[in-house]
Amino acid sequence: MAEMKIPFFDIDVTYRELKPEIDEAIQRVLNSGSYILGKEVEAFEREFAEYCGAKYCIGVSNGLDALHLILRAWEIGEGDEVLVPAHTFIATWLAVSNTGAKPIPVDIDKNTYNINPKLIEQAITSKTKAIIPVHLYGQSADMDSILSIAHKYGIRVIEDAAQAQGAKYKKMKCGNIGDAAAFSFYPAKNLGAFGDAGAVTTNDMSLTENIKMLQNYGSKEKYIHTKLGFNNRLDELQAAILRVKLKFLDDWNSRREIIANYYLNGLNGIDEYKLPFVPEWADPVWHLFVIKTHQRDVIQEYLQNKNIQTAIHYPHLPYKNIFTNSSKVSPIANNFTNECLSLPILLSDINKEKTSIVINALRRFIV
Repeated sequence: MAEMKIPFFDIDVTYRELKPEIDEAIQRVLNSGSYILGKEVEAFEREFAEYCGAKYCIGVSNGLDALHLILRAWEIGEGDEVLVPAHTFIATWLAVSNTGAKPIPVDIDKNTYNINPKLIEQAITSKTKAIIPVHLYGQSADMDSILSIAHKYGIRVIEDAAQAQGAKYKKMKCGNIGDAAAFSFYPAKNLGAFGDAGAVTTNDMSLTENIKMLQNYGSKEKYIHTKLGFNNRLDELQAAILRVKLKFLDDWNSRREIIANYYLNGLNGIDEYKLPFVPEWADPVWHLFVIKTHQRDVIQEYLQNKNIQTAIHYPHLPYKNIFTNSSKVSPIANNFTNECLSLPILLSDINKEKTSIVINALRRFIV
């Protein structure tokens, strides 16, 4: 009998569950005749800001653009430096480079894999203008420590919350902790669009107004362009879909927590697997469940042979070819890229069956 195939992620489950509501939302937009910067975008911005506890939200084209627009709005650019985690998706770094500024890597904490606050201060120079902590894998960074350092030196804090829709730090939602936050709604995210989409949240009215102009050709009023802007708008169709899915985000995050607890309990006590560490102040949303193992490549192949798909987030440090001395600059992050392995999270299967198959396969590997 063939072994059951375990995909890494069932990306279409949200549509299957919400098909009538999503189809209705799409039809509503098509019938409206308004497809750019209309009522759906306005409503989503209002609803997502309220969800995060922030005063303002600006829907944008994707997570990279969200970060880039924040930096541009603060006029961070050529000659400036921005501190970034050594281990993150490349978009965090690209947003900085796209302004002309320089990303400065800070190594990660060996337990949480988020930026290590203890190493931030030594990376600050007179050129440092901002810090971008990433709430990696859906778990908040140590924001109080980061904010304390930032306030001491008068630099901005931008939350990269691309993987953290609904995550909390000390009961406060990610997206309402730093000076601004960037979200991605890439389809595989906890709150995912059916294409590229993103958002900025902030309590800063001036920043909000600047980003709204920058994302729309530098224009606040049609054909009057007061800034050198971009075309980074969230479209009506994606906004309408996100509005439907936002209502169910907390439920889906709860499902992820159930799956994470299956893994935590089922793999507990096995020395070969270092399981995710959750500080007492964090309420993660488990965008990814990532273990650390010395035999990562062997184990991944072993699971693949059993029809169990896994992934690596991420296989190397950003700008690997530029920072050739990365192992010295960021030894913890460099080691982690060789040992991290993301296990499947299947939202349609919370009855333990498929998750148990993964757990049992991992347990048998070390016998």
